[in-house]
Amino acid sequence: MGIPMMQMARVGAYVLRQRIAGVKRYPLVLMLEPLFRCNLACAGCGKIDYPDKILNQRISVADSIAAIEECGAPVVVIAGGEPLLHKELPEIVTQALARGKYVTVCTNALLLEKKLAQYKPHPRFNWSIHLDGDPEMHDRSVCQKGVYDRAVAALKAAKDAGFRVNINCTLFDGADPTRVAAFLDETNRLGVEGVTISPGYAYERAPDQKHFLNRTRTKQLFRDIFAKGKTAKGNGSKAWGFYQSSLFLDFLAGNQSYHCTPWGNPTRTVFGWQRPCYLLGEGYAATFKELMESTDWDKYGVGNYEKCADCMVHSGFEASAVTDALNHPLKMLKIAITGVRTDQPMAPDIALDKQRPAEFVFSRHVESKLAEIDAGETRAKQRVSAN
Repeated sequence: MGIPMMQMARVGAYVLRQRIAGVKRYPLVLMLEPLFRCNLACAGCGKIDYPDKILNQRISVADSIAAIEECGAPVVVIAGGEPLLHKELPEIVTQALARGKYVTVCTNALLLEKKLAQYKPHPRFNWSIHLDGDPEMHDRSVCQKGVYDRAVAALKAAKDAGFRVNINCTLFDGADPTRVAAFLDETNRLGVEGVTISPGYAYERAPDQKHFLNRTRTKQLFRDIFAKGKTAKGNGSKAWGFYQSSLFLDFLAGNQSYHCTPWGNPTRTVFGWQRPCYLLGEGYAATFKELMESTDWDKYGVGNYEKCADCMVHSGFEASAVTDALNHPLKMLKIAITGVRTDQPMAPDIALDKQRPAEFVFSRHVESKLAEIDAGETRAKQRVSAN
């Protein structure tokens, strides 16, 4: 289980090409959000409070493929919202695969069994099913009973149909390491290709603002989880199949001190290219080139910006871990063999004393998008009247 060797080799070769070409900033994963609409209302979500006119927007197949080609990242992760609500998603997946991309669709799986026949298994295609722990943990996280059982049923159906299936798991404050470890044991029994695990990000608009982890609690939580695996299996994080780099897992446990790499996972949404990253919408660019060249990257990240202070999410730091792995392959190899350390002093963290205060700009972006939608509707009505 875990990331296939061929995928690691392809991504590694891509990174080396960028380095040889002298490219300073380059994407590893395109985060494509073709819609914000969802069929759940999770308390930790920052995308469920848009007006209906925005929730009804969709990125077309043509615009999705244009984003994939313009960005050039070897991996495409399609999220949302719930992407299975997008009627043209099968065509987006098919065309992305035809361009040689590794494609993952993140889903809560409530529609997966119904939609499964619209897709074909492919060695570069993954379903990533959202499960935030055991049945009680997950159903509490998504604010609806019975979702865990439905998601697992869909997971098994996808496996039976020959698809590659991963699990993405987000942990919040109060997570019990023993229960999380037991859940990870269960993912092994489910036979998934791997698990993507990460602490939740404190979206400023999430209904529940009480249960996000700060950095200190994040590190201790993951140390306690990996220690459970070490006790049971003898080698910590290697007790489970993670769909992540070993150095990122080591970072979660407080053994690495990384600055984030926000351009590593650029995000295309119905608003445009999101600045600066998947988690923060502080502005939008019309093109990927504009995003990369006009974003003031030094304004963001832990130590630079208050909103980033507690972030340890994979979308910001996995690319940092990949860069470290290429710079220090023996360090990566050691962790891959022995597992994550859980009982030594943690690495020094980044100081926060010079970070700039948070800016709250969400309402401005919403107003701008609504004005754009209204103008488009007015033009459409005028064309109809003219005919």
